[in-house]
Amino acid sequence: MFKHGVIQAYADIWSALMRALDPLLVVLTAWLSYFIYHHRWLPVDGDHFWLIILTAALVVILFPYFQIYHSRRGETIGAELQAVLSAWITVLIIVLFLGVVTKTTERFSRLWFTCWAVAALGSMLAARLALRYGLRQLRLHGRNQRRIVIVGAGELGHTVAGRLLDNPWTGLKVLGFFDDEPADPSSYPPEHPLLGNFDQLADYVHHQYVDQVWLAIPWSRLELIDRVLYHLRYSTADIRLVPDLFSYRLLNTSMSEVAGLPVFNLSTSPIHGVNRLVKGLEDRLLAGIILVLISPLLLAITLGVKLSSPGPIIFRQQRHGYDGREVEIWKFRTMKVHEEQAGDVTQATHNDPRVTSFGSFLRKTSLDELPQFINVLQGQMSIVGPRPHAIVHNEYYKRQIDHYVLRHKVKPGITGWAQVNGFRGETETLEKMQKRVEYDLYYIEHWSLWFDIKIILMTLVKGFRHKNAY
Repeated sequence: MFKHGVIQAYADIWSALMRALDPLLVVLTAWLSYFIYHHRWLPVDGDHFWLIILTAALVVILFPYFQIYHSRRGETIGAELQAVLSAWITVLIIVLFLGVVTKTTERFSRLWFTCWAVAALGSMLAARLALRYGLRQLRLHGRNQRRIVIVGAGELGHTVAGRLLDNPWTGLKVLGFFDDEPADPSSYPPEHPLLGNFDQLADYVHHQYVDQVWLAIPWSRLELIDRVLYHLRYSTADIRLVPDLFSYRLLNTSMSEVAGLPVFNLSTSPIHGVNRLVKGLEDRLLAGIILVLISPLLLAITLGVKLSSPGPIIFRQQRHGYDGREVEIWKFRTMKVHEEQAGDVTQATHNDPRVTSFGSFLRKTSLDELPQFINVLQGQMSIVGPRPHAIVHNEYYKRQIDHYVLRHKVKPGITGWAQVNGFRGETETLEKMQKRVEYDLYYIEHWSLWFDIKIILMTLVKGFRHKNAY
């Protein structure tokens, strides 16, 4: 029988065990895969041995940067599994890159390496699922719970209590509310009663063994924080502030520390630090492979553009890239050479007379976008990201659509979450552009390596043709 909070008290031990288990599983699955493939045990003085040691070392070094080992109480299992998947794919990309650079990839069986990669990932995911299941059962049966009270019985406080009540697997048990200006006590649900006012808070926290105090105080009552903290000055309970942000459209909100100062990030990109390195490796590796594979197609399209009408093969246009900086985007030219009025960029429309017959084919199949893989290699674009719009369109829409410029928190992409969901091509109405922006911001806020892979696969499955592409 577990005592109250025993797993909480040994959270660091659980983290240390997982840190040791991951590289151990990598080594064990490699050894087992080698035995299954070669029908003998792996020698300790060969290339395979040192490859396994290198990979395990990369796991030890890189996995912590993906926040795999910090406490995930309250987070979904999907978020944890995606973090492990992203970290493991990053390790594999680095290993493959080093193999290509050192020209040693031919020394290893592709089948063995693939079996090992899959088995190692499966074992790490299974270990976390087993741990999650065990902890979930404990919490559902009242074990390993953290007792919390909520200070602030307004709409924000009830929202917090409702979320926690709907997710009992988090192990966070709300005992009730404290507020100096409460609503009618009869309006409180029996599982979350009104426990008292601020002056009674400290005494209750001490005698009822409260683990955490959550401050759900709206911005208009921030002066009350000082008062609550004063009452709790002798308490050892954890104190958490739940900011009233539900009514705001923010991007990737988080807490961080800069020069020893706590900073609340209201709107930031998740693609920074190690995530930026991962996405950069993903982009350049895939773009290089794709350009090699499609090089005959590029030559054929080049000839077709040249024969379709006089003018350059490549159409170059300034667009806004990462952080709003101007970049030059490449496409195959699909229109006859023409002059635009100063400051105007007219979107292509159905049966647009400016579009050549060959250009129409390129547009409908999205083959005109292929030169943008060169932009990806140059670091100006990503394979997956919000589609870049003409600068004059950005200037117009940023005044019409709230948070429009947040699309530039990441590099523009060749394909994106909006495009695979049908929002591509001409946006003749403001509502269509608003929906595209909503999908773009969802992608930025929920970015992960797995999300990129999902979008790429959806692009391949759905094809490049679309009724709005002309």
